[in-house]
Amino acid sequence: QVQLVESGGGLVQAGGSLRLSCAASGRTFSSYATGWFRQAPGKEREFVAVVNWGGSSRSYADSVKGRFTISRDNAKNTVYLQMNSLKPEDTAVYYCAAGAYSSSYYEYNHWGQGTQVTVSS
Repeated sequence: QVQLVESGGGLVQAGGSLRLSCAASGRTFSSYATGWFRQAPGKEREFVAVVNWGGSSRSYADSVKGRFTISRDNAKNTVYLQMNSLKPEDTAVYYCAAGAYSSSYYEYNHWGQGTQVTVSS
């Protein structure tokens, strides 16, 4: 079983940066791909980024490509999402999830509780 806890969210001005962390417990965490998703009020949960189990492959949503970077440190059982050049439209609850290497949230079996990111204009 894998348990995930996100941290690092907060309030930031447009153009600023935040780094989200996803700390995992469970010996099998390093065998999963880990993704970040986000959900804004009244909208569906959407894919942000995913990294494979070894950290060698990454994929991003077009809306964050070039601004966000996903990485992982399996020795620390942690996945990071570095978010730069933040925009008001990035405001959402951000979730990390462990599962298959996919942009579909149906492929993820383990989810964190989410962390709020608010970008002011």
